[in-house]
Amino acid sequence: MKRHALSLIAAVFATGAAIDVAAQALPKTHLRVVGSISSLPQYKEYEVPFWTKQLAEKSNGAVTAEIKGFNEMGLKGPEVLRLMGQGVMEIGATVVAYLAADDPANEMVDVAGLLPDVETARKVTDALRPVYEKLYREKFNVQLLGFGTYPAQVFYCNGELKGLADVKGKKVRVAGRSQSELVEALGGTPVTMAFGEVVPALQNKTVDCAITGTLSGNVAKWHEVTTHLLAMPVSWGQIAYAVNLKTWQGFKPEVRNFISSEVKSLEK
Repeated sequence: MKRHALSLIAAVFATGAAIDVAAQALPKTHLRVVGSISSLPQYKEYEVPFWTKQLAEKSNGAVTAEIKGFNEMGLKGPEVLRLMGQGVMEIGATVVAYLAADDPANEMVDVAGLLPDVETARKVTDALRPVYEKLYREKFNVQLLGFGTYPAQVFYCNGELKGLADVKGKKVRVAGRSQSELVEALGGTPVTMAFGEVVPALQNKTVDCAITGTLSGNVAKWHEVTTHLLAMPVSWGQIAYAVNLKTWQGFKPEVRNFISSEVKSLEK
């Protein structure tokens, strides 16, 4: 019994030592990351700690990063994938629905009205991952790292909204072509605008309603400039995390393996 216990303890220490040696073996690598919208919890509570703390801690300081939200760089989101492919930025994040104009295939992961819960959304996202990996690599010159997501996308409105039928006749801020087509099918008028432009647009009656994630809308205080909320998931707002392909191929294999393994925590 004593011998078994000692063997177990030795095995635990050996495993820990192996992990430590593996982390120490990673070459010094500094990453420059363009994250999602910097005012929202996905960026503050997940992306910033992941890139600036988790990677450094797990690699014993070998892999470090700096991050800034794309909105802080004067970008609106749809440009991120193209800029990554051109090598203007190394690693980036943006809402997949923003990219529909670049390729309609970007809509299929989050077709508005078809994903009633987060479990279904995750299954669809996982099933389509190989399709997006191939598309982004071959057409956009980027390597897909993973997918994150915002909370359920819902309607914030000025005026009573009991159900989807009440969207008819209303001007609605949307965040992609799929949402646009849903609003049109319901008899509304879709209006595309950046997230940061929505509050004044609601205040000035430029739009009657706007679609965004429940938590995102709450943090941005949309509830202060609207009167009603339709708590029915319209879509989910998946976020693509990717890296310029040349940059990715320039990393040592052990660094690529490390980042690929760790980025899974952003997908939970």
